[in-house]
Amino acid sequence: MKRIAIAVACALLASSQVQGPNAQAHSSATGAEPSSQASSADWAVYHGNPHGTHYSTLDQINTKNVKRLRVAWTFETGDGAPTNDMEGDTIVVKGRMYFASPKGRIFSLNAATGTQNWVYDPAEGAPVSGNGRLRGVCYWADGTDERILFTSRNRLMAVDANTGKLIESFGDTGKVDLSQDLERDPRSVSVNVNSPGVIYKDLIILGSTGATPGHIRAYNVRTGQLRWIFHTIPHPGEFGYDTWPKDAWKTANGANAWSGLSLDPERGIVYLPLASAGMGFKDFYGADREGNTLFGTSLVALDANTGKRLWHHQLVEHDVWDRDPPTPPTLVTVRRDGRDIPAVAQIMKYGFVWVFDRVTGENLFPVQEVSVFPSTIPGEKLATRQTLPAAPEPFARQRLTEETLTQRTPAANAAVRAHLATLSNRGRFDPPSLEGTVIFPGLDGGGEYGGAAWDPETGILYINSNEQAYILQLRAQVKKTSGEASAAEIYNASCAGCHGVDRKGNPPSFPALLGLTKRMASQQIAQMIAHGSGRMPGFEGSLSKTQIDGLTTYISDDNSKPATTTDNASANVDYVFQGYTKFLDPDGYPAVSTPWGTLNALNLNTGRYVWQIPFGDYPELNDPTTGSENYGGGIVTKGGIFFIAATVYDNKVRAFDKLTGKLLWEDTMPTSSIATPSTYAVNGKQYFAVSSGGGKNPKLKVGGGIIAYALP
Repeated sequence: MKRIAIAVACALLASSQVQGPNAQAHSSATGAEPSSQASSADWAVYHGNPHGTHYSTLDQINTKNVKRLRVAWTFETGDGAPTNDMEGDTIVVKGRMYFASPKGRIFSLNAATGTQNWVYDPAEGAPVSGNGRLRGVCYWADGTDERILFTSRNRLMAVDANTGKLIESFGDTGKVDLSQDLERDPRSVSVNVNSPGVIYKDLIILGSTGATPGHIRAYNVRTGQLRWIFHTIPHPGEFGYDTWPKDAWKTANGANAWSGLSLDPERGIVYLPLASAGMGFKDFYGADREGNTLFGTSLVALDANTGKRLWHHQLVEHDVWDRDPPTPPTLVTVRRDGRDIPAVAQIMKYGFVWVFDRVTGENLFPVQEVSVFPSTIPGEKLATRQTLPAAPEPFARQRLTEETLTQRTPAANAAVRAHLATLSNRGRFDPPSLEGTVIFPGLDGGGEYGGAAWDPETGILYINSNEQAYILQLRAQVKKTSGEASAAEIYNASCAGCHGVDRKGNPPSFPALLGLTKRMASQQIAQMIAHGSGRMPGFEGSLSKTQIDGLTTYISDDNSKPATTTDNASANVDYVFQGYTKFLDPDGYPAVSTPWGTLNALNLNTGRYVWQIPFGDYPELNDPTTGSENYGGGIVTKGGIFFIAATVYDNKVRAFDKLTGKLLWEDTMPTSSIATPSTYAVNGKQYFAVSSGGGKNPKLKVGGGIIAYALP
C-alpha cells in the first residue's frame, strides 16, 4: 500500500505549481504521503499539471525583467522533416527534460545546459516517414523506479527515466500492443496515440485515434496489464447503446480522445474530450450512423479507479461538422456567491467555452437551444436542435457575411465575394453539401490542441484562437456492390478526403501525393498504407496485399485520375468528403477580414473578457494587426507573464502582461513553434523552454529543436 501511496503523491506533486515555489504538497484524500519526486520547480506533466492549467508559481522571470530574456541553450534533434510536425511539449523533472522528436525518438536533456543525457529510438534505426504528431510523454516514479511512458504507432512503451533503456518487465519486453483488447480483430483496426495519457496512482489512462473505436483504457504502469476499459461506442446493455444503429459497436470507429485527457487526482476523476462518432470523411457524413451516437463529440467524466461513467455532456448531437473538443479540458475554480466551485472548462473549435461543475456536471453558465438547418444529402438525418452556451460570449466570430469578407485589396474582396455567392452560408450548423458549405470558425478552430491556460490568482482563462473559414463539400460516389474494390475506388473512398481527388493534398497537414515516388520508395509507400502514420489509419487488416500494392501504384502515378462520381441519389450512392479546403483569396490569404488569429483573456468568475487582441502576423504584409493562424498553447505564471509561441508565419515567441495583454518581449526563432512551452527552475534559476520545429506552413523551413531562455 505504501508503494501505491508514493505513486499517488508523485501524480499530485506534478501539479504542485498551484502552490508557492517552496511549498510542500499536502496529503490527498487518498492518504498519499508527500513525495520529493517532483516539485513546483518542475513542469512534470503535459500542459503543466494533471489539471491542464498551463500554470506555474515561478516568478523569477516577471513583468519587470522579462525584456532581458536571452537564449540560455539550444538543442537540435536532427529529426525535422516537411511531413513531420513538431507538436510535442517538453516536461521537466528534477532538472531533466523529456520530449518526443518529430520522428518519435524520445530525448532526455540536462534542463540547465541542453546537454543530451540519452535518446531512445522506438523504430530501432528503421527509416521513419509520415507525420507522427507525438505531443508529449508521461513521467511516473516510485522511489528510485522512474519511468517515461510514451507511444509509438500502436505501442505503449516504457523506458527507464535515468538511462533510456527499455523496461522489459513492462508488457511484452517493454511494449503493449494497443490494437489488442478492443474486442475487434486486431488486424481490422489501426491504432495511433498522438497525445500522452495521464498518470493516476499506478495507472496510465489514455485514448487513441486512427481506424479504431475510441475506447479509453487504463494500464498498470508497472506491468502493462489492462485494468479497465470504457467503451466510447457503447456495447449492448451499456448507457448510450440505443443512440446508435443496432450492432454499430461491432464495426463503428471514432468517438476518440485524440487530443488527450485531464485528471483530478484529488477526486479520482478523469475527463475525456471525445471526438465525433465518424472517422476520416465519416466526420462529415452520418447517414450510416443514424442517431445521436453517444459518446461522440462529448465531454465525459469517469471514475479514474474503475472507468465507470460519472456524468457526460454531448456537446454536438450527430456531429457532421467535426465540432469535437480539440484539447483536454482545463480544471479550474469558479467563484460564485462567495464560494469556490471546482469546475471544468472546455474550449471548442467553434469558439465557445463550456463550463461545468467538476463533480456533478452541472452547467455553470446558462445555455441556449439553436435550430439546425436540414441536410440536402439523401438519407442524412440530423438532430433538429443543438445546445450552445448562452454565456460566456464566443471567443471567435460565428458568421461569415459580406461585411466580414477580406478588405485586404479590392480585387481580393471581389474574388471571395463571388466565391461566397456559390456556397451555402446559412450560419452555424449549416450541414455539408454538394455545392460546398461555409464553416466558420473553420475546421482548425477557434480553439485548437494547445488548449487554454488558467491563472488561479485572477480566475482568467487565456485562449488563443484561429479566425479562418473552411468549405465543407461532399461528392456522390457509387458504392461497390460486389467483388474486390479497385485501387481507384479505394482511393476515392478512403484517401481523397484528405489528399484530394487530384492528389494535390493540403500541405503540410495533408501532403500532396503527386511525385510521391520521387520522395519515397514504393516499399515505404506500401508500408505506410499498411500501418498508417499520424492521423492516417493503416489498412493492413481491411485491404489485401494485392489491393495495397495496387493502391501504391495508383497514388504513385502522376497522371490525372479524376474520381468517379454520380448525380444518381439512389441507395447505391455514398457521399464522400472532398477534403480540408480553406476559404482563401486568390493570393492565399484568408477570405475573412482581420484579425486572422486572436488572444483572449476571459474572467471565468464573471464570464466577461478582460482583453482580446490580434495575435501573430504575416511579415510580408507589414501589418501587426492581421493576426495569423496559430497552434499550440500558452502558459501563465505568478510572475505576471503569459508566454506563447504558436504562430505559424512569423516564427516568433512572445511574452504578454497577463493582466493587460501588453506585449513585453518577443524573439524570432529559426523555425516556428506549434507546441505549448514549459517553464521550470534548476538550482534556483528559472528557464522558459519552447520547441522550434516548424510545421503547418509549407513555405517555411522545419527543424526539430528546443530553445531555452533565461535571464542573464
